[in-house]
Amino acid sequence: MMKLIHADIVYSEDREQLAVHPDSYIAVEKGKVKGIWPVIPEEYRNVPVTDHGNGVLIPAFSDLHVHAPQYLNRGLEMDLLLEDWLNKCTFPLEAKYADPGFAKLVYDAFVDDMLANGTMHACVYGTIHSEATSYLIERMDSAGIKGFVGKVNMDRSAPADLLEDAEESVRETEALLEKYSGNRNTKPILTPRFAPTCTGKLLNDLGKLGKKYGVGMQTHLVESLWEAEQARLLFPEYSCDTEIYEKSGLMDNGPVIGGHFIFPSEDDIRIMQKYDSYAVQCPDATVSVIAGIMQTGALLDRGMKIGLGSDISAGHHIGVYTQAARAVQLSKLKEFYEPEGNRKISFPEAFWMATKQSGDLFGGTGSLEPGSVFDALVIDGLSDAARELSPAQTVERFCYIGTKENIKARYINGKQI
Repeated sequence: MMKLIHADIVYSEDREQLAVHPDSYIAVEKGKVKGIWPVIPEEYRNVPVTDHGNGVLIPAFSDLHVHAPQYLNRGLEMDLLLEDWLNKCTFPLEAKYADPGFAKLVYDAFVDDMLANGTMHACVYGTIHSEATSYLIERMDSAGIKGFVGKVNMDRSAPADLLEDAEESVRETEALLEKYSGNRNTKPILTPRFAPTCTGKLLNDLGKLGKKYGVGMQTHLVESLWEAEQARLLFPEYSCDTEIYEKSGLMDNGPVIGGHFIFPSEDDIRIMQKYDSYAVQCPDATVSVIAGIMQTGALLDRGMKIGLGSDISAGHHIGVYTQAARAVQLSKLKEFYEPEGNRKISFPEAFWMATKQSGDLFGGTGSLEPGSVFDALVIDGLSDAARELSPAQTVERFCYIGTKENIKARYINGKQI
């Protein structure tokens, strides 16, 4: 029931600094970390050891905003802005998931690629199609990925083949909640796409489902000036995007994950903090189609929970480690062009967002401290012949220039996969 693993060990001690244990041993028992030592304790002398040499052991990553059906579009049409990108690229692709065989082919590749790139926890958007979404939930759950998957809800302002009747949308969403809420790893979550594609009736009925099943919500929040303005036009009785969901009863039943959160008002921030919700920065997507930069440093300083998302396919790389690097880069741009009230973030802060902060959403993942769920990666092959990197430097370089080939081992719930 116990195993020892030898490596250099790095994880987030807190938001501002990394915990580094070079040339150390980590004990794993029943899928959780028992302890870390520079030498094997006497009582564990007979426990089998897996030796990863000079490899660096780090927590697995969490992706808090990713669209599985858009996997085929990654790296394509990146010169379009949000509205055109949705109508010309995204919606036509998502309509194809009415075909369960097509969905299975794509979702198998999507799940395999997430694992290959070290993502073991995720908040995933499906489409409006129940059968395809069911397969995605089952595939992720059987792979051991801890996460939430949502059947998208839309009943207006979208192509006809992606629109639902509000009552039908709620009925099919409830069927998924009944079937999969007891899953061990991957569970359903309410997923109104965003306010412009949902009527008040649909949102209110989803709020009732949330209360009945004790389930949270993921959606897009103030992700662009266009989206925020559309929300205000369609829901003029509310002060901000986030209040629409609050008044619909969607924010007090379980975790709330708001993608992008680039142009929040003070009311948006207040409501998100009131419900201890997660905002998600999606750096590559921001550059590609969103045209705005999150106030990451300022929001962190105000105590907001912020995770990272690949946002496939507005983002082009499925590896969340790349988004940690981009988050640092964008924070420097934000501070340079808008110095008042903004600051750059450090690499330890970005790594913390991608691991420990996001991992808390899934129940004790994202760290290697004692008691943590042992979902972990071993990375190697990043030093140069003329420069041997320290363990912390290896982690930073991996996030900037690493690839999935630098991941030499993967562990889920203590088991190597």
